[in-house]
Amino acid sequence: MIFQLDDELWFPDPIFGEDDGLLAVGGDLSSERLHMAYMNGIFPWYPFDGNELIMWYCPLKRFVIFPNEIHISHSMRTLMNKQQYRVTWDKDFDGVIRGCSTVAQRDKDMGAWLGEDMIEAYTRLHNEGVSHSVEVWDGDQLVGGLYGERVGNIFCGESMFSLVPNASKLALIFLARKMEAEGVALIDCQLETPHLKSMGGKYITYKEYMTLLTGKDYGFDYADE
Repeated sequence: MIFQLDDELWFPDPIFGEDDGLLAVGGDLSSERLHMAYMNGIFPWYPFDGNELIMWYCPLKRFVIFPNEIHISHSMRTLMNKQQYRVTWDKDFDGVIRGCSTVAQRDKDMGAWLGEDMIEAYTRLHNEGVSHSVEVWDGDQLVGGLYGERVGNIFCGESMFSLVPNASKLALIFLARKMEAEGVALIDCQLETPHLKSMGGKYITYKEYMTLLTGKDYGFDYADE
């Protein structure tokens, strides 16, 4: 079942969503709605078919990386030891989100999801201290990075990009180490990809996800019903 959102701040129970996690359409990208969404494991994603309605997803199987389980391959350790690239935190959020938007001609695809309205919304969250970025630099040139939201006890990863090989992996390793040091429970990857799976991504249930997000026992597990 897919719900139509209105001007009121609300979301339906994720148990009523589609098998792929699609739960609702419509609404807006206000900070209040985005905060409510992320605190319930819900995230927005525009479709690629030209439909202008925001689509809200909440998969009941969550693909995540536990920061202390990040997989660092031998080749990545070699690259890191060379110290060719510099990695920073929250130094160029605009550069990262626009890099994520345009790399590999993403912005040329019909209905590309990371358009100006999404960039504006997440830049606002960044200014509010919710959205953060990791930057990878080669000298003074931004060559990769990622961004996402620190919500509750979770970091919700949104997108990453690379202009040189392995830059996004460097960003993810930096993020995992920083989140582990700060006691953050997990990194939400939203969708499974071979890249993220190779870095240690795995599935947990929605109950486990919400329990880690809120620090409270979330009760019964929808995925087991």
